[in-house]
Amino acid sequence: MSAPTLAKEAPAPVEEPVLRKPPTRKRLVPYWLLLPGIIWLLVFFALPMVYQASTSVQTGSLEKGFEVTWHFATYWNAFQEYWPQFVRSLLYAGTATLLCLLLGYPLAYLIAFKAGRWRNLLLVLVIAPFFTSFLIRTLAWKTILADDSLVVDALNALHVLDVTSWIGWTEGDRVLATPMAVVCGLTYNFLPFMILPLYTSLERIDGRLHEAARDLYASPATTFRKVTFPLSMPGVVSGTLLTFIPASGDYVNAELLGSTDTKMVGNVIQSQFLRVLDYPTAAALSFILMAIVLAMVTVYIRRAGTEDLV
Repeated sequence: MSAPTLAKEAPAPVEEPVLRKPPTRKRLVPYWLLLPGIIWLLVFFALPMVYQASTSVQTGSLEKGFEVTWHFATYWNAFQEYWPQFVRSLLYAGTATLLCLLLGYPLAYLIAFKAGRWRNLLLVLVIAPFFTSFLIRTLAWKTILADDSLVVDALNALHVLDVTSWIGWTEGDRVLATPMAVVCGLTYNFLPFMILPLYTSLERIDGRLHEAARDLYASPATTFRKVTFPLSMPGVVSGTLLTFIPASGDYVNAELLGSTDTKMVGNVIQSQFLRVLDYPTAAALSFILMAIVLAMVTVYIRRAGTEDLV
């Protein structure tokens, strides 16, 4: 007798999971969470921008009232009259940003890789200036850069003021009320905005990449040039933006540490709004500055080759 053949049972069909859409109420939760932020932006950013845009094309006076007449010539007249202040603002802001990068990168590198158990203390020291008023911090520099201060005496002894006087950034042995004083104030006040993004970007670098570079007999300089600095570019870009953008529109440092020859465009806008009471010119100057900075930032981000901002 032949052995009975056992019929193989067919596998049971596998039911594909049915993806069910969440209830409408749950799908709307992210939008409800975004709603307060959207309302905030509309009320405190978009609406003031629209109001200032309408102000920039008005004509009239404070006594007779202002009326929207679409007078776009205000933009050209404002730029033609105050273009030196625009150039001065961009020059001071660019110099302060470069100094912040040169001073902030080594400190951020030290905190990220060498600080060890002192890391948290150093980070607190970086943000310590924020514990006091911006105005108080700037006024302190009037004492630091006074004619009889130790800092000015040291700069004179090192003949630094001879060089800065030759390029027109100081006047003889005097630092206060000169372009150098304004740049020093800008550098000090905005340095934390450079250090913190740099530290965040450097701290995220995998240490095994440095070990691999050493295994390949790369020198410390080569490791920094090929590994560390390229990977820290998001921090460099975001730090320079966070420094340059507010510095270009600043007016406190130029007002307290500078003179009439060091006024920035922020001082002109403040004067037009509060003293001259020429609201259309002040609004036009604000939009011109915003357009210039926006164009420069766009070109800078594209040239930097990174959009992964910290």
